[in-house]
Amino acid sequence: MNAPLLNLDGLKFNDNGLIPAITQQHDTGEVLMMAWMNRDSLEETVKTGVACYWSRSRQKFWKKGETSGHIQKVKSIRTDCDQDTLLIQVDQVGVACHTGRRSCFYLEASAGTWQAISAPEVDPDTIYNPK
Repeated sequence: MNAPLLNLDGLKFNDNGLIPAITQQHDTGEVLMMAWMNRDSLEETVKTGVACYWSRSRQKFWKKGETSGHIQKVKSIRTDCDQDTLLIQVDQVGVACHTGRRSCFYLEASAGTWQAISAPEVDPDTIYNPK
């Protein structure tokens, strides 16, 4: 992307200063994940062209792929009609999910329970604990 800084004034961040960001593979439409962004992580994403989120558990930037190498190269950023949700269209390098799956949305409601509809493509231990 490497675009000029984006005017974020119309976006509706929640009381914690966060906005949900749905990440989608730009050429297939596959939904990869949902994460949160704050103003600074969104500005970092626009500036670098690589997805950067806000980790609520760690209370810091989460540059996607920083540990795993599975980065998200941003192709476009959209917002919905209420400007309270973002759609980040990316070129996903590697897998998006920490479970080793392409998408975090691999569980489907079926027969009263959640069924995995895709298998891991890589072993998460090899992503986060390389030898």
